Amino acid sequence: MQSDTTTSSTDAPERQAAMLVSELVREASRAQAVYAEFDQGRVDEVVTAVAWTLLEPASNRRLSEQAVADTGLGRVEDKITKNHRKTLGLLRDLKRARTIGVVAEYPELGLIEIARPVGVVGAVVPSTNPVATPYNKTLNALKGGNAVILAPSPKGDAVCEEIVALMRGALRRVGAPEDLVQKLPSPISKAVTQEMMRQVDLVVVTGSQNNVRAAATSGTPAIGVGAGNVPSIVDETGDIGAAADRITASKTFDNATSCSSENSMIVVSDAYCAMIEALQERGARLLYPQEKERLRSVMWADGRLSGRVTAKSADEILDLAGIERTGRSVGIVLVEEDAPDAGSKFSDEKLSPVLTVFRARDFDHACDLARAVLDINGKGHSISIHSQDDERILQLGLKLPVCRVIVNQAHCFATGGAFDNGLPFSLSMGCGTWGGNNISDNMNYRHFLNTTRIVRTITPVEPTLDEIFGDYWRKYRVEPDASLGGGGAR
Repeated sequence: MQSDTTTSSTDAPERQAAMLVSELVREASRAQAVYAEFDQGRVDEVVTAVAWTLLEPASNRRLSEQAVADTGLGRVEDKITKNHRKTLGLLRDLKRARTIGVVAEYPELGLIEIARPVGVVGAVVPSTNPVATPYNKTLNALKGGNAVILAPSPKGDAVCEEIVALMRGALRRVGAPEDLVQKLPSPISKAVTQEMMRQVDLVVVTGSQNNVRAAATSGTPAIGVGAGNVPSIVDETGDIGAAADRITASKTFDNATSCSSENSMIVVSDAYCAMIEALQERGARLLYPQEKERLRSVMWADGRLSGRVTAKSADEILDLAGIERTGRSVGIVLVEEDAPDAGSKFSDEKLSPVLTVFRARDFDHACDLARAVLDINGKGHSISIHSQDDERILQLGLKLPVCRVIVNQAHCFATGGAFDNGLPFSLSMGCGTWGGNNISDNMNYRHFLNTTRIVRTITPVEPTLDEIFGDYWRKYRVEPDASLGGGGAR
């Protein structure tokens, strides 16, 4: 009897989580079934209405202020900029896209492609971007005719509650079912989040790699993205002033909350002194060796990156470490290292305006250093380069384990799509098999769709054996059996 009671007590939270999530999914499924009857015009109206609840300036400011107040991460003005530009860019991408009904026809192949919803999407979002990321995922999901259930981080729970209320109001305004957008109830728990992963039709995860792994083993189709630890190469052909401007803008934006912020700068020796000087002119502070050790002890007091420094300003971090600023505000903290070293910690992602600097003998050595940084953490994500040498730029794409090579741009603005590059606007960057992901592009609306293909016959396109094997036969003097036809080796 005691054993039964113990089992019942242990199972109760799991059963409660399952029942709670099951009801949310039922409500979402009912709403999605109604939404599935909307045509492209009505779906686009829904997307526009929901997006305006963030792009409306007063709403954007209120949500940004709440996000920083609740999480303690980042800067309000930068979050306002991020929320506006990322959402406006996404709307630009979505406006051009057909996602309902027949979306493509290829008469020469006898194919018609039809976009179909995936159903109910479970979207796990991080505390670093508690506004921009849920909007990005929700708009992509709605564009595909889906319902979405948001699973925020505990720190982002309150602002997510406000976001969902705004979104549901917009849905009501345009005559769409409110239950197309829901969130897990407060307080957010790991058990309920993982139960959601098991019950929805698709899981999309940004943030904690623990959540990415949980999604991958949930039994539900899942799209997760990898960790960032971006190295940036500056060679002797690059525009030093422009590179310093870009890196400063990128590394200081929102106190480096972005996974796309530079974490290491690798400078070819001939450009090293000029680059350091240019950054110092823009407010960077290069630490002396003893100061570096004081910073290390504060940033990794127990071997793990401290929340006391995450997404804090350089001034706050220096003050925390007791490092003199000589009365001048600091934008970026520069720390010199000889070579990437996992034990040093400075070669890893730092989620703060602390930038590790390596001096490379030449460009080949710079590539070796970048690879070593990525081997420590961040494989698959991206690398940036400030150079005018097209061959070197291509070499990075051919040789290094990254899905993006960002050329002469501020990295954190460019990687997730920008108005002056061709990447889709996104806050979730796939890292391919290098990063343990099943996508290598920026997560976008296509990942929230199923595709049905109508297939008709066409004039047969069947090659002869000689067309396929002829060059091989002749080069290696292979004599195929004459019964195969198609000509022998000559």
